[in-house]
Amino acid sequence: MSRKIPSRDRVRVDDLLAEARGELARLTPYQLADLQRRPDVLVVDIRPRETRVAEGEIPDAVPVERIVLEWRLDPGGPHRLPGITPETTVVLVCNEGYASSLAARDLHRLGLRHATDLIGGFRAWKDAGLPVAIGGGPAVS
Repeated sequence: MSRKIPSRDRVRVDDLLAEARGELARLTPYQLADLQRRPDVLVVDIRPRETRVAEGEIPDAVPVERIVLEWRLDPGGPHRLPGITPETTVVLVCNEGYASSLAARDLHRLGLRHATDLIGGFRAWKDAGLPVAIGGGPAVS
């Protein structure tokens, strides 16, 4: 049974995005390139496979489809990726840095207090001239 939401309780997606970004220490492409060298940092590409095939990927990023993201990164969940703890730094990457901001906010709520995202997404990474790998590997399911 669905509950009707009074119009006064509704928000715009831009408001949700601004709220999410207010909780994050977002990274520029160059900041991510420096941070990626640390062993305790996980870069997660949430873009669909078709997009990763067409545009490429950040080297060593782990592709995790958006639809299973919370299950694979819940630090207390039985389906999490190996090594995920509340202290893991997770940087999410989408096309342009919108969906990743909302997803990173959700990861905060799951207890990943160091979750964040890439400002401008993969396209900003590529435009900055940073390394790009051939994309299209299977996503973690």
